[in-house]
Amino acid sequence: MWIYEKKLQYPVKIKRPDPRMAKVIITQYGGPDGELAASLRYLSQRFSMVTPQAKATLNDIGTEELAHLEMIGSMVYQLIKGASIEQIKAAGLDPYYADHDRGIYPISAAGNPFTAAYIQSKGNPIVDLYEDMAAEEKARATYEWLINLADDPDVIEPLKFLRQREVVHFQRFGEALRIVRDYLDSQRVFPIKKPEGMK
Repeated sequence: MWIYEKKLQYPVKIKRPDPRMAKVIITQYGGPDGELAASLRYLSQRFSMVTPQAKATLNDIGTEELAHLEMIGSMVYQLIKGASIEQIKAAGLDPYYADHDRGIYPISAAGNPFTAAYIQSKGNPIVDLYEDMAAEEKARATYEWLINLADDPDVIEPLKFLRQREVVHFQRFGEALRIVRDYLDSQRVFPIKKPEGMK
């Protein structure tokens, strides 16, 4: 179903270790408004969409969120791979290090492990699309705050790219919502076949 291109959607080439930033950026890997939650939400909701366009939108964006998950994982890994134990301790990342070394594990910035409770799939296309628009706005806000915390252009530029994709996704979900509303509001008239012998 998918073709995997072996390169990131946007290049991530961080030269300077910064476990402090890794500790907060990881929230977009496994946090409540992160890329893993978004991908699972959209790829689950697509099954109950009522138009081919809405299904395609959820499939496309859900797949793209996996590419964003890969970018965030790359960022976190590059931010901690060359960090000394002293830097890891100073950043308060030592509990994470004790459990995962420099591996990537889906948690929030507060250290809470990923949970399926972060995602919603109600089975109602209108409800789900509103949920999706809200999710994109929350992710956009998180990226904004991460940019505010960063001081390295190698970190800021990929975050800006990801923030912009959240804006585009919000707009695409808005378009899907309009299409679904139009479909549900349209009057569908089906010819009634009269029984034989009836005039």
